[in-house]
Amino acid sequence: MHILLIHQAFAALNEPGGTRHHELARHLVKRGYKVTVIASALTYLTGGAQEGRIPWKQVEDGGEGITIIRAYTFRALHKSFLHRLLSYFSFMFSSFFIALGVEKVDIVWGTSPPIFQGVTAWLAARLKGAKFVFEVRDLWPAFAVAVGVLRSKVLIRASEWLEKFLYRRADQLIVNSPGFIEHIESRGGAQIALIPNGAEAAMFDPADDGAAFRQAHNLQDKFIALYAGAHGISNDLGVVLTAASLLQPYEQIKIVLLGDGKERAALQAKAQEMGLVNVLFLPPVPKHEMRTALAAADTCIAILKPLEMYKTVYPNKVFDYMAAGRPIVLAMDGVIRDVVESAEAGLWVAPGDAAGLAEAIKQFAEDRETARQMGANGRAYLEAHFDRPQVAGMLDEVFKAVNRRQ
Repeated sequence: MHILLIHQAFAALNEPGGTRHHELARHLVKRGYKVTVIASALTYLTGGAQEGRIPWKQVEDGGEGITIIRAYTFRALHKSFLHRLLSYFSFMFSSFFIALGVEKVDIVWGTSPPIFQGVTAWLAARLKGAKFVFEVRDLWPAFAVAVGVLRSKVLIRASEWLEKFLYRRADQLIVNSPGFIEHIESRGGAQIALIPNGAEAAMFDPADDGAAFRQAHNLQDKFIALYAGAHGISNDLGVVLTAASLLQPYEQIKIVLLGDGKERAALQAKAQEMGLVNVLFLPPVPKHEMRTALAAADTCIAILKPLEMYKTVYPNKVFDYMAAGRPIVLAMDGVIRDVVESAEAGLWVAPGDAAGLAEAIKQFAEDRETARQMGANGRAYLEAHFDRPQVAGMLDEVFKAVNRRQ
């Protein structure tokens, strides 16, 4: 079976960012699939190009059975909301024309956000006589409205219309969190399958102490509380800086913020203004190097803004933390809290509570044995419920069922 995935923010294993789809594609290939991916030529974390120029089309080898086609995308993804829309629409059109040239496709797999590439996937599927599978990774435009990025009533109405249009025309809907199902059903979606976020346990070694990473960054004797991921509006990393200020008297504790994003420069300036000597900003690393970075951590931080909509999400980073066998300080509520508490894999604090965040980090620093046990609990729970090969098996069954339908 040939799957065509259209995914603007796709990250290959040799890139920073969420590599869920590349990992799933590798497992699908092992099950006999052929996978073609049309992705942006820009790195989603920073909005920059991997090379100086941005080609209309560039073909890459994604591994045996996987072809990655980089499509032209307007530069300046993170300059403003208007620039971001231009980036989305440029990919929408370039990916559509490139998709027309991909032959013998059985299923076109579109993924949102951005939701506009869903239109490309739907139209390409219809023109090719293929099935249209639409994956919802975030509830757009609801999240954009909740965080204040999307304010125009006209754009909101148009986006909500498009959302319902795609839900109702998909041959199959996929969600990566159970928290999304009610929202989608209320907007006319049916045939919804849960293919949860997870992690590839084999990529991580809980026994690794991350000595090389610690030495490279002069962190040998520190208790490291690591945040790994996007530095954006939703990630609420200002709260982490406030927590760091409360932890300054504890010289052994070091907060490491690994990643990039629109807010990174502002966060660095704020940390300097606050005189934080216990915070270290590090650039993002490719997925194959994340193993070493997480191995160096004593605890890992997962945080989002205290918005009601964010109670629905299953963030990728939480599952990576569990796969690495590291205890989690979780400043999120909702369905992901249920996972972490069921696994006994970390400590929960209320989103937005800097004092609670600081106290949880200090608690782990003072009780290393409990921290180690919670990390081991998380690893075992992930292996039992969210390991990537299991999740890929679920996706395989969904694709086969869709392909059999008349």
